[in-house]
Amino acid sequence: MKVKWSYIKIIVLFGLITFLYAFASSKNGLREISSPNIEFVGENAPFITRDNVSKLLIQNHEGLKNVPKEILALNELENALIANPLIKSAEVYVTVNGVLNAKVEQKKPIARVSTNASYYVDDEGSFMPLSQNYSARVPLVTGYVEKNNLRNIFKVAQKIDSDEFLKKHVIEIHQSIDKIISIKLRQCEFIVQLGGVKLLDKKINNLKAFYLKSLNEGTLNNYKKVNLQFDNQVVCSK
Repeated sequence: MKVKWSYIKIIVLFGLITFLYAFASSKNGLREISSPNIEFVGENAPFITRDNVSKLLIQNHEGLKNVPKEILALNELENALIANPLIKSAEVYVTVNGVLNAKVEQKKPIARVSTNASYYVDDEGSFMPLSQNYSARVPLVTGYVEKNNLRNIFKVAQKIDSDEFLKKHVIEIHQSIDKIISIKLRQCEFIVQLGGVKLLDKKINNLKAFYLKSLNEGTLNNYKKVNLQFDNQVVCSK
C-alpha cells in the first residue's frame, strides 16, 4: 500500500504542477501590453524619434496598450518598423511583465544629394530620405545624379567617410552628365577632378601628397583645377 500511495502522490503532484504552469502561461499570455519602451542602438543621430517609433507600433497594431500578449504579432511589428526608410534594423519583444520593447538601429547617411531632389545616400549605398528632426553634416552631392544609380557616388562618399583627411576637407561631390566625378575641398578655390572611380585609392593618395606639398609652399590658392585622372601624376591648372 505504501508503494501505491507514493505513486498516487507523484501523480497528484505532477498534475498540480502542470495545472499551475498552464494557469500561469494563460495569465501571462493574457497580460495586457504596456506602452512601448523604445531603445536606439548604435551611434546614429535621432533622424527618427522615440515618439515616431511608438506611433509606428501603435498604427500597425490598433489599441496596442490593451492587446493580450498571446495575439501580438511581433514579426509584423518588426517588419512595419523596418519598412520605414529611416530605419536600418529593428527587434521587437515583450517581457514577462507585459512591457513591449523595440530596439531600433537608424540608417547612417554619408552624403546628401542636392539636385532636383534632396535625399541622403546611406552607408550601404541606398536611398535615405531627409529627416524633419535632424540634418546630418555630410558632403553635398550635386550635378547629374540618378536615385536608382548611386554606385559611383556611393563609392566616393564611402571613401570620404572612411578617410580622416577627406572627411575633414571634402564638402562637395559633383557628378557630370557623362559620369565625371569631381570633389571640392573646404577653404580651397580649386576643383579636384577624379574622373571615374577606378584606382580611387591611388588618386586620393596623389591628392594628399599634392595638398600637403602645396600647403607647405603656400600655393594652394594658385590653382583652379587639380586633375587626378592621369596615372602617377597630378595635373594642375592655374
